Amino acid sequence: MRPFLPVLFLPVFLSGCKKIVKNKEKVQKTMDVVSGKIPAEIEEPSGMVWIPGGEFHQGAVASDDMAMAHEKPRHPVAVDGFFMDIHEVTNGQFAQFVEETGYVTVAEREIDWEEMKKQLPEGTPKPPDSILRPGSLVFKKTKSSVPNLYDYSQWWEWRIGANWRHPYGPDSDIQGKGDHPVVHIAYEDAQAYCKWAGRRLPTEAEWEYAARSGKDESIFFWGNDISQLSSYANSWEGEFPVQNTKDDGFERSAPVMSYPKNGFGLYDMAGNVWEWTSDWYNSNYYQELASNGGAKRNPKGAESAFNSNNPYAKERVIKGGSFLCSASYCASYRISARMATSPDSGMEHLGFRTVMSK
Repeated sequence: MRPFLPVLFLPVFLSGCKKIVKNKEKVQKTMDVVSGKIPAEIEEPSGMVWIPGGEFHQGAVASDDMAMAHEKPRHPVAVDGFFMDIHEVTNGQFAQFVEETGYVTVAEREIDWEEMKKQLPEGTPKPPDSILRPGSLVFKKTKSSVPNLYDYSQWWEWRIGANWRHPYGPDSDIQGKGDHPVVHIAYEDAQAYCKWAGRRLPTEAEWEYAARSGKDESIFFWGNDISQLSSYANSWEGEFPVQNTKDDGFERSAPVMSYPKNGFGLYDMAGNVWEWTSDWYNSNYYQELASNGGAKRNPKGAESAFNSNNPYAKERVIKGGSFLCSASYCASYRISARMATSPDSGMEHLGFRTVMSK
């Protein structure tokens, strides 16, 4: 649920931002398809790669001691081939979309209390108008160790005026960060961008299949060696949320493609920022899939949302982890890691990438 939300529309000059190329170019290449390896002529969109269809096991591998209950049980899934962005949508790309359409993100809009209270327990009092203003969630370090890592309010702050243009609040901007992933993006914002670009959000199964890139028994996209984390992903290293050692080179977001790509040619499939998928989050979904037996083809997620820890929530699945993920907290740089997030709210570490069917 979007807590309280944006700021006046201000033009931002982004030097050196690369525009999305909508034109497609025909290329001749050999690619894997479900029926085997065959040469095929395809139209490959600029900035995307072909993810060949196939089968895999979705969910946590048996050797993953950090896996959470909602990543289990592991179950067989088959997906058809699709194109996927090689990196997360950047500030520069999103700025082009806004420039051409005049779109205003959720975090920039005035808050409609009548609409918001429909998603809250009956009788929830209206917050003061001074609080009920546009903004978004911004990370803040704590001054000392945190004994209870379940209470995320200790490191998240609702900051009025925070949005994709001003990621840390009204006094911040994205000058010189055109190649960083766009953040503070609600599900509705991501969908609007996809419609403009002629694409869509990946399903959870597509996202996980693409991240795994053929490594069916691996915990991470590079294998099982956690000691290589700082070389492959932008995550939190040090005591969370007190001190980040920045062994990976960054404390917050990193420019896209700062780390090695996976087997399919995709960057940042671990860490940097969380990414939206199109699936509803349902605590029982994996159990239901596994009980049906056999490989499910192109699953689109649960039919309805349900979170056993928060029955009022209507959430979507996000994947990939972020620069805030640490071994002591969520370790969500693992391929099978997943999280439930309200569609109507963005955060400083939440963005997206797009896919397109052939």
